[in-house]
Amino acid sequence: MPIQSPTRVRFSILTMATVVAFLMYLDRICLAEIVGSSSFKANMPLSQDEVRYWVRTLFFWLPDSWEHSLAETPPVALIKGAFFWAYALAQVPAGWLSDRFGARTLIGIYIAAWSLFTAATSFSWGFTSLMLARLGCGLAEAGYYPASSGMLTRWAHIEHRGFASSMISWGGRVGGFLAPVLTTLVILKFGDWRWAGYIYGIGGLLVAAAFWWVYRDHPRMHPRCDEAEIALLAEGRGEFLPVKNAPRRFPWAAACSSGNLWFMNGYQFLTNIGWAFLILTLSDYLRDVIKLDAAKASLITSVVLFIGIAALPLGGMMTDVFARRFGLRFGRMILLSVTRFMAAGCYLLALWVDPANYWLMALFFGAVAFSADLSLPATWATMQDISGKHQAQLFGWANMWGNFGAALQPILFAYVLKTFDVNHDYREGILLCAGVFTIAGFVALGINAQKPVVKEAAA
Repeated sequence: MPIQSPTRVRFSILTMATVVAFLMYLDRICLAEIVGSSSFKANMPLSQDEVRYWVRTLFFWLPDSWEHSLAETPPVALIKGAFFWAYALAQVPAGWLSDRFGARTLIGIYIAAWSLFTAATSFSWGFTSLMLARLGCGLAEAGYYPASSGMLTRWAHIEHRGFASSMISWGGRVGGFLAPVLTTLVILKFGDWRWAGYIYGIGGLLVAAAFWWVYRDHPRMHPRCDEAEIALLAEGRGEFLPVKNAPRRFPWAAACSSGNLWFMNGYQFLTNIGWAFLILTLSDYLRDVIKLDAAKASLITSVVLFIGIAALPLGGMMTDVFARRFGLRFGRMILLSVTRFMAAGCYLLALWVDPANYWLMALFFGAVAFSADLSLPATWATMQDISGKHQAQLFGWANMWGNFGAALQPILFAYVLKTFDVNHDYREGILLCAGVFTIAGFVALGINAQKPVVKEAAA
């Protein structure tokens, strides 16, 4: 009898997961273009007095100098950062829910919820309502990457974790690349920034329904997955069965005592401070310092992010090859470390370029995105290597610290500009980004993909 060819359900799962990541980043990054549009500035009142009121109400416990500095932060900077604070704080709870109740149910809920909050962005009437909409969007998006990391432990071959991770991340980066151009086109087409939220919200509900139809929590639970494909995915895993006793508690003791995991937490925290400039502040830099119009600034921002896209599948293949050739520890660590120094150097090169030659500058900013994204599959694969049965929860824990960095970036960047940038050229803020990338490169040397966080995971 001929050998049965395995079905290809795993590829449809990976494709659907990539589409969801595309939508997530589209909804996440569109705000930068929305708040920079002329229709938003003309029709959306963002009062500094309202910022002061909420800071005094919620942060009365801070030292007076800190409270004053936060109260004087521009409203747009706080709104940009709000998403990432909510996204970061919800990582662990969302990861626990995904491990406990299954990715199919939870991811469907996450997609629908963040799509509704994206639509709610367009119903906002001021600072408070816009802030709440972005907080809700951050809370809802928090669970997707932890859940999809757990998804890959079941639906990707163990030797191709890096490449499979790169494809989901690639979907997110494509969404980030297209978000500035698509959002600008929607606003220009309809003449009103609110249409972006309406369209993205409705599209997200359709994606949520499609995900529910395509995905199952385990290959043995999928009606279209045959025994040959199940056997292929089970290679190197021992018993390959749906989890019957999902972890009921987060492994606090192991997570807090694992130096290896703290190196990863610090690495992601520093990386996101350096990287978030590209999605949150680069458009402002191009408009305010380089004096480009909104359409050209959006185009260049998209080109910068597009350059990074090619790094993801390349990084996925490289980390899989390096892991086979040099072992997990050095195979993962090489990309984690070297790429941080590359990104720091590219920031310095972008500062060196004459602002009049803005396309060359864009090339160097694109090289920052490329360097940062080249290591992203290694980051995902490392978390899969060390997390065991607590996959989504521990991925969420590390991702939480990374997104604290992204949430801090607008506030820290604004503080550096206000304190040190006397000629308003953003140079000091960009030097900050280069500096944290450099530190991250050294921190990566302490990460060991062969050392599980929870000791039982090794068995």
